[in-house]
Order: sequence, then structure tokens, then C-alpha cells
Amino acid sequence: MVQLSSVKKRETRKINLGNVQIGGGASIAVQSMTNTDTRDVEATVTQIHALEELGCEIIRIAVPDNEAVEAIPLIKKRIQIPLIADIHFHYQLAIDAIKKGADGIRINPGNIFKDRIREIVSVAKERETVIRIGVNAGSLQKDLVLQYGGVTAEALFVSAMRNIEMFEDMGFGLIKLSVKSSDVTTMIEAYRAIAAKTDYPLHLGVTEAGTLVDAAVKSALGIGNLLYDGIGDTIRVSVTGSPVLEIPVAYSILRALKIRQVGPELVSCPTCGRCQIDLLGLTEKVEKALNGRKKYVKVALMGCVVNGPGEAADADIGIAGGRGFGMLFKKGVAYKRVEENQFVSVLLEEIKLMDEEKKGV
Repeated sequence: MVQLSSVKKRETRKINLGNVQIGGGASIAVQSMTNTDTRDVEATVTQIHALEELGCEIIRIAVPDNEAVEAIPLIKKRIQIPLIADIHFHYQLAIDAIKKGADGIRINPGNIFKDRIREIVSVAKERETVIRIGVNAGSLQKDLVLQYGGVTAEALFVSAMRNIEMFEDMGFGLIKLSVKSSDVTTMIEAYRAIAAKTDYPLHLGVTEAGTLVDAAVKSALGIGNLLYDGIGDTIRVSVTGSPVLEIPVAYSILRALKIRQVGPELVSCPTCGRCQIDLLGLTEKVEKALNGRKKYVKVALMGCVVNGPGEAADADIGIAGGRGFGMLFKKGVAYKRVEENQFVSVLLEEIKLMDEEKKGV
């Protein structure tokens, strides 16, 4: 008999980032980052609202100057999810961001002098603000680059451990870690190494992953492999372009591993010579109609009435198309015949009825 593996979560210490628990057995949280000018409060809030609608649970904003710091409380009071201030180099911006109410900050300690880190930690400790220690190619200490012959997984691991030791010596433990890389294998190896040595929550991501297709593939491989190992507490899929593209991919990864069943999961065949309906058009319409849905539902859209229901028997509901008509099925069982021009409307109505039935249970 084949023994099926199941995801066993790595045990980590618990931290609270605003109203979201991270680690300590909590659900893996989906995170994103705005690409608006933070100083433009209206544009930033609008983008965060769009991300919230799709299920984003933590948001990070760039804080390049004092004007961006001043925008933090204005943004925070208009959103529902925790806000992280992203700081590079300027320690005073980190301190000011904490004082302005950021739920967390993200810094690269390798880019800030130790005495300045101590000042940041002092304020964060006083306000109980979470600090994400970010280690990547841009922040790796020069001695480690020389010692390990470049930005390797071992160099990222050693840098992270060095930073942890520094923070612990300062008496600070509200830490979340990341050891991101744009190279998938380097990222996986670095995270596995740090997960074996610490119990701090880990934020996963393949940085600079590219446009949507490359980002989805790299993130599914990098983040997905680690999640299957039970490693990871928050995730971000980095996409060049609008951050709203990131959230569906993140939830797709979680759904594929059966870690979190959130939102619609679409199963659709690649089509073949037997397909006699516009399956691509149907899939796009259904995907658009269900966009932003939080409740889990598995929907199958198949181009063949012969094999469709059987191949997607575990779907909650689906349509298998024929010439001008299709068969609506539920859990692999034929339910009723539907004309092709009514596929979308009937399918959505049936999903609505299923939701109402579940409410009444």
C-alpha cells in the first residue's frame, strides 16, 4: 500500500502582528506589498482595499522618507489588515514608523550599523512591534559573500543566524525571519537550514520572481516545497506588476497543498479534439465571476461529456460540455442538462443555492 504524506507544520513561537497571529499553530497568512507611492495616501489605500477584497491578510508599504512615515497613521486608520513598514538603510525612519503605529517593520540588519539597530530594537520592545529580519542578496554582509563565494544558501543562513544572535543579545524576540533569493533552489536550501536551527516564524517568498507566469512557477516550486515540508508561517508571491495578481496565486498554492481551502478552485481540462465548446471563454467568465470569493468551492469545467464528470468527480460542481449543450454535475453525478448559452448563469445560480444550503445546515 502507498503511504500518502501529509503536511506536518513546523512548530514555531507565536507572535501577534496587529490582529493577525503568526506562528504558534496559526493558519499561514497571505501577504502582499503595495507598489503605489506611499505618500499618495488615497492611491495606497485604494490598492490595499483591492488586495483586502481578494483575501490579502498582511500588507507592507515602502517607507523611503519622512513624508511616507507621516502617511502611516492616515493609511492605517482606513484599512482592516496589519501594516508593515519597509525600511532600507535609514534607522530613524524605522523608529519613526514604529512610533507612528506600524504593526511591524521590515529591515535588513546588514544595511544598518549595530548601534542603530539597538536604538530600533529599544523602541520596538517598548511598543511590542514585530520586526522582520530580512536577509537577501542586497543585504548580505561583505565578509560572508567573500567567505562563501557569493550569495549562497549557506551565506544567507549564517547571516540570518548572526542577526538573530544580535537581536537576542539585545533581549528582543518579536522576530519574523526571511531568507529570500531570486534563485529557487538557493531559497529552499536557506529556509530549510534556518528552520532546522530556530523556532522563529518564517516569511516565505521567491524575490524578484518576474512577471505573472514566471512568478507563479517559481513561487509554487519554492514556497510550495517548503510548505510541504511544514516550513513557513506567512507567504508572498512576488509579481512584477499589480500586486492584486499575487493573491490568487498565493491561495492557489495553499489550496493545492490542502493547507487552506479558501476561495474558488477551478479545474479545467486543456482541451483536445473532442472538445466542442468554447472552454477557454467559459473558464474566463466563471473565473471572473468568482473573483474575490472567500468561501471554498471546487468547480470543474470540462470539454468532454464522456470523461468530464469522472475525471473531476471530487469537484463540488461542474459542467462537461458537448455540442451546444452540457451536463451539470455535482460530485461526479450528473444533475441536469444545460444549454451552452446558459452555462455561466446556471452554474453561478447552483453555486449560490449550494451556499444557501450550507448556511441552513
